[in-house]
Amino acid sequence: MAEGGYNIQSRNTYPDRMQQSQQSASAGEEELATKTLHIQSKRFYLDVKQNRRGRFIKIAEVSAGGRKSRILMSMNVASELRDHLDTFNEHIRTLGEHNPNNQQLTEDGRLRSALITRDDRKYYLDLKENDRGRFLRISMVGINTPRTQIALPAQGVEELRDTLNNLLEEFGNEDDKDSIESLPAIEASKLPESKFLRVGNKNFYFDIGSNSRGVFLRISEVRANFRAAITVPEKSWPRFRDNISDFILAMDKERNNALSTEDKSRLNSGNEDKSSVPQSSFGENKK
Repeated sequence: MAEGGYNIQSRNTYPDRMQQSQQSASAGEEELATKTLHIQSKRFYLDVKQNRRGRFIKIAEVSAGGRKSRILMSMNVASELRDHLDTFNEHIRTLGEHNPNNQQLTEDGRLRSALITRDDRKYYLDLKENDRGRFLRISMVGINTPRTQIALPAQGVEELRDTLNNLLEEFGNEDDKDSIESLPAIEASKLPESKFLRVGNKNFYFDIGSNSRGVFLRISEVRANFRAAITVPEKSWPRFRDNISDFILAMDKERNNALSTEDKSRLNSGNEDKSSVPQSSFGENKK
């Protein structure tokens, strides 16, 4: 498995996730959501939490041997990280297959780097390659906190980006005041039922949900070994609907114009065929 050779504490020095939740509650933290990613032999947990200072995301890495490391970030930093992950993912797509005997690597195996600076913390993103593969190392460094880091196999960068994006869409960015729902809250039991649509080999699921920020629509596309989803806040539904309606009307108009043009072409072609008949043939028919 591709990962850097960094030191992280044994799992025995960490409480299990239930104990962590109890400690978070006693510390005034509320867990809003958690996601789990399984990438190679590692597990990654993404937790959205909230305390008196606001919301933040914790990303924890647990290796096959139980070793654990984690980084923390505000929702603003998480938004920047998502954008960088998108850029890194595009770069990874251009690299081709991993070559364990690649002699063109730099001494430290670095392929691409980025830096996020926010308040008293810095986050270093380094895409590296060694004889075991490619991996993205994300390091957090604070003025009064020790350096912590996680190592993500390159093939998991896209999945981490998508998961992070879904969490940001659902729980918002602290700087994005427009993301705070102003519509009245609705009890979960009164929300519309989910819808399902099958198109070819694709399944689409339309699920209505709600949280402390309001009501939202999650649209999921599911195929074999593939799943993607978007989340649309309730207040954006009318604009979402209007855009789809505009596309439908535009395509209907385009197809009607195409059919009209085709009909005219056929009519003109028929008239030309009639006009090309020799006049003598008409005379022969009369005799």
